[in-house]
Amino acid sequence: MLKIGAIEVDPPVVLAPMAGVTNPAFRRLCRSYGRGLYVSEMISSRALVEGNAKTRAMVRRETDAPVHSIQLSGVDPVVVARAVRIVVEDYGADHIDINMGCPVPKVTRLGGGAALPVHRRLLRDIVRSAVRAAGVVPVTIKMRKGVDDDTLTYLETGAIAEGEGVTAVALHARTAEQLYSGRADWDAIARLKEHVQTIPVLGNGDVWAAPDAVRMMRETGCDGVVVGRGCLGRPWLFGDLEAAYAGRPIAPPPALGEVVEVMRRHVRLLVELQGSEHYGVSDFRKHVGWYLTGYAAGPERRRRLAQSSSLAELDDLLYDLDPTVTLPADAQHLPRGHLHGPRPVTLPEGWREQADDPTPPAGADLPSSGG
Repeated sequence: MLKIGAIEVDPPVVLAPMAGVTNPAFRRLCRSYGRGLYVSEMISSRALVEGNAKTRAMVRRETDAPVHSIQLSGVDPVVVARAVRIVVEDYGADHIDINMGCPVPKVTRLGGGAALPVHRRLLRDIVRSAVRAAGVVPVTIKMRKGVDDDTLTYLETGAIAEGEGVTAVALHARTAEQLYSGRADWDAIARLKEHVQTIPVLGNGDVWAAPDAVRMMRETGCDGVVVGRGCLGRPWLFGDLEAAYAGRPIAPPPALGEVVEVMRRHVRLLVELQGSEHYGVSDFRKHVGWYLTGYAAGPERRRRLAQSSSLAELDDLLYDLDPTVTLPADAQHLPRGHLHGPRPVTLPEGWREQADDPTPPAGADLPSSGG
């Protein structure tokens, strides 16, 4: 069992925040298959503090969520502290995660996201302010190994977080330069676990199926896993993970007919969330390819599904898929989601040389949430 402050996470599985994906509809769908800690999309501290309506809506507590978990991003300790107080006091957050690993160029070029840990004093100030503002609510951080192989920050960041009262650290075992390319460096997770000894360490990267998570914990000694792209089009992965950690047999991948029923449920949850059939169906389009990855569904059918504009049209197209089609054994590890990288990271001028500058980078806060 994983403990994050007073929160017990059993099995020790966390849903990674993914912009435009891990909204309440997707979190609810995943929770229906298995237990775990289901974290919100990334929320901009600046947008929250300034009262952005979309952002405020994104931090509302879900009625069926046993733990209200919010991930915040921010580069100013004062703003982050105010955001933490808002989600705790106004929205009842039970857990706060701080994003220190976003590799998106529009963020890193201003000193935010995965670039931020380079400035260790600013990092310390942000973590300290978040922990103090949260009170008894546990604060965690999620990070990458560093900017690139020449600027690795994860060990120092883990030590700073541990010293400032963070209750767990999660490592996506790639650099920002790698983005989502290559293999995750699980050895780095093991090194972090050896370096940070009083709080849990969570591993993230290349968990495509339940046995991967069990193997990651066995090989690295980490205390839990963070699942990102592995659950795209595979919300039942959380049921597989629960079975694996309990020592029960893992069910075979569902036949296409079962996948179709999950797709129908997912799109209707999105329509309910969006309050609009048009926007719900439009939001679902990106999920089509993920659900059908590895299944023999035909390129033309996939294309038409990804362009559908109504529930009726989507249902008609799904009805024509062969429900008996199964997933080939070698298709479970086919990648889904982002495949970009490697790509050089753009940083502010002199950023690496000013590691002890505690000044928040100007303009690095995102004006809105979710990406």
